[in-house]
Amino acid sequence: MDQSRMKQGRKKYPPALKPDQEGGRQRFPFVSRSFFPSIFTVMNMVSGYMSIVMSGEGSFMAASWFIILAAFFDTIDGFVARVINGTSDFGVELDSLSDLVSFGAAPAYLVYKFGLEGMWGIGGVALSALLMVGSGLRLARFNISMIGYSKESFSGLPTPAQALTIAGFVLWMQNEQFFGLDVMPPVLSVLTVVLALLMVSRVNYDALPKPTLDLIRRHPFQVALYALALFCVLVFQTKAFFLAMLLYILLGILRSLTFSFRQWIA
Repeated sequence: MDQSRMKQGRKKYPPALKPDQEGGRQRFPFVSRSFFPSIFTVMNMVSGYMSIVMSGEGSFMAASWFIILAAFFDTIDGFVARVINGTSDFGVELDSLSDLVSFGAAPAYLVYKFGLEGMWGIGGVALSALLMVGSGLRLARFNISMIGYSKESFSGLPTPAQALTIAGFVLWMQNEQFFGLDVMPPVLSVLTVVLALLMVSRVNYDALPKPTLDLIRRHPFQVALYALALFCVLVFQTKAFFLAMLLYILLGILRSLTFSFRQWIA
């Protein structure tokens, strides 16, 4: 049997297996750098799943905190990837799948169980599903536009910001009965539709700033607003957390409207 036919007859191994230096038996490669940030990405996904479980059991405060925890892990995995230069295509895809669970399915189910479950027919399911669909569309659009992309700003409301807004609202309502039971479904419906539309919109949102002296010199007003928002969250806690996310959303809308108006004038 010639050499070419022997090569064709060999068993094919998945890409994760590589031949050793002698060209003989197959072995697994050493753990790559992308493994370490992926640990936090998986914790993001697990936190999102735990939020879904808590929502199903009626523990809405725990479900909201798990979404916040997922956002924390989502921030950490990116930080670790940059520090150790461990970015990879696998990490990018895993991050998107985790975000869809934690910031798409988890807040959608939380909204449904918290205030939309009692709506007539499938109205509650349809409305809450808008958050998951909007998150999926937002993440897909982000993935195909990552080439040459700068993370200083985002087109459309980021999915973690949408999920944190929902979590902040639920935490606030659990601590203070600001809206009655009869008013909660319409309020949640409006909030859900607005957030879903903002995710697929072209409204420009800033990424969370890194506190540097250069940033303070160039954008003192913006840094002051972020500092004020952080102070209010520490003092007023859950209510201020939702209001801080609401301020972030409104600033993005205002900036986009101002930019569009200037373009129209020019």
